[in-house]
Amino acid sequence: MMKRENKIATYLGILFFLLLPVSLLSQNKTTSKLGLIKYKGGGDWYANPTSLSNLAKFCNQQLNLNLSPNISEVEPGSAELFNFPFVHITGHGNIIFTDQEAKNLRAYLLAGGFLHISDNYGIDPYIRKAMKKVFPELDFIELPFSHPIYHQKFDFPDGLPKIHEHNQKPPQGFGLICQGKLICFYDYECDLGDGWEDQSVHKDSEATRLKALKMGANLVQYAFTK
Repeated sequence: MMKRENKIATYLGILFFLLLPVSLLSQNKTTSKLGLIKYKGGGDWYANPTSLSNLAKFCNQQLNLNLSPNISEVEPGSAELFNFPFVHITGHGNIIFTDQEAKNLRAYLLAGGFLHISDNYGIDPYIRKAMKKVFPELDFIELPFSHPIYHQKFDFPDGLPKIHEHNQKPPQGFGLICQGKLICFYDYECDLGDGWEDQSVHKDSEATRLKALKMGANLVQYAFTK
């Protein structure tokens, strides 16, 4: 009985942390981390090694947060997942969630966590199948440009910025919405995560990198205050 009560208390503590508004996070200087999902299937989950660290630093400057620049890798089936208010998936290839991982990721998102998926060109068919295992009842829908995620600290009246060109298609922002809340944001034909990387990696202009970081800050702010 005592072990069960301790487990309940632990999960309540996690839920309380996940739901803390950004104002409290900044006021109390709570140190938080962004998590990088280490998934199975052979896809390169590690594709953008500098991106989340740069995003964390930018958010600290622009949103008065206290995010650690040291990014932690976390497996989707791990209990550690619940320590992160914001987790990120990227890559170019296959993604597989086991039944246990899908169940754990679902519980995390329903408890108040937030998932950002950045298509690094080629992830689309795999991530759609993987997320269907997590939420069989939900489909990705394209978010209108009026959605609040485009109008946080920074205003993007035309939706996602275009960071890298692949198929000459416009960037699209898709979401999974559960009980009226956006719990997962998926940028497609955008390469948002690439835009957060060190400038030396892709040789993007500072203007392009700044657009990517501003949109990333909007994602983080939305995740912390939704």
